[in-house]
Amino acid sequence: MKSLILLVVLLGAGCAEAAIPKVRMVPAFPNLEFDRPLYVTHANDASGRLFVVEQPGRIHAVSNGATTKNSVVFLNITRQVRADHNEEGLLALTFHPDYVINGHFYVYYSASNPRRGVLSRFTVSKSDPNSADSASEKVILSVEQPYGNHNGASVLFGPDGYLYLSLGDGGSGGDPHGHGQNLGTLLGSILRIDVNPSDTTRPYSIPSDNPFLSVKGARGEIWAYGLRNVWRMSFDRLTGELWAGDVGQNKWEEIDLIVRGGNYGWNIREGAHDYDPAPTESILIDPVIEYGRHEGVSVTGGYVYRGARFPSLQGVYLYADYVTGTIWGLRLASGKLTESAVLLEQPNNISSFGEAADGELFVTCFDGRIYQIEAVK
Repeated sequence: MKSLILLVVLLGAGCAEAAIPKVRMVPAFPNLEFDRPLYVTHANDASGRLFVVEQPGRIHAVSNGATTKNSVVFLNITRQVRADHNEEGLLALTFHPDYVINGHFYVYYSASNPRRGVLSRFTVSKSDPNSADSASEKVILSVEQPYGNHNGASVLFGPDGYLYLSLGDGGSGGDPHGHGQNLGTLLGSILRIDVNPSDTTRPYSIPSDNPFLSVKGARGEIWAYGLRNVWRMSFDRLTGELWAGDVGQNKWEEIDLIVRGGNYGWNIREGAHDYDPAPTESILIDPVIEYGRHEGVSVTGGYVYRGARFPSLQGVYLYADYVTGTIWGLRLASGKLTESAVLLEQPNNISSFGEAADGELFVTCFDGRIYQIEAVK
């Protein structure tokens, strides 16, 4: 903890002793175990269900309650999901804002021949709300992946109704193909697209206010770039700010606030530090906070808590390290870091955070369990 506070001071944030409460992880479904769960979310359909993503290619629908004894397989696409590498698989899920009307939801998964990432839309069955129509797949976007690692990914709908997708730099180590600073590739970036195009013959359109539409050679889908491998991003449901955890190379893990047209420095920099310095006309955006290898190895981005159960956590951004299991919390005021603290140290691999419809937070762990976050009063 001392080293983390020292780091914040060196970054000019001036962090004092934190007033953020400690937290604990309470099993959300004591009777259930999952196969490499790496995300949990909701459909905002008033059903109270949570949806658990398993990396091999399944999504389970679960009634939200500690007494729940069974889950239902909502979607199974294991046959088309590539999971040869530890970082491949079914990686992300989000539900359309109008899901209760159109039944659409979106997934991002790894596929083969060629190795690629696939963003697809599926539709729920008309006869069973706990079952998706596996034959309803509509591929929205396909991106070739040169290596098995750094696939990202998060898929989210923003407050503006557009879909945001995070993509890693394509893998290997050190960004050997220079994707992070190349606006001509979708890799190493966060995309923003309209999946409700007026031209229904197209899978998506590009919003007219995306930042690089007029840049020669640039992909118009890009919203922000210079990112190594964003593993989990989320919108603050109160402010609309987009938070991201970007996994580092050898020394630094970082938490970023994503802004329109932002360049986050990879691979010129790792965090706020030189990695492979090169001339650039862009202003490189510093992390909100970073931590070194003495604190952890692989960041898992989280959420700003906006639930009602724990007022002491209100406005705190929670994030974790996948390898060490440490959970941190931080607060911002007027765009500046004001508080930071270790909230929990525990041994499980935290693969992701998740948010229920009421704003309460969960974590998925590779012990097969889903846990709810509770403040320790």
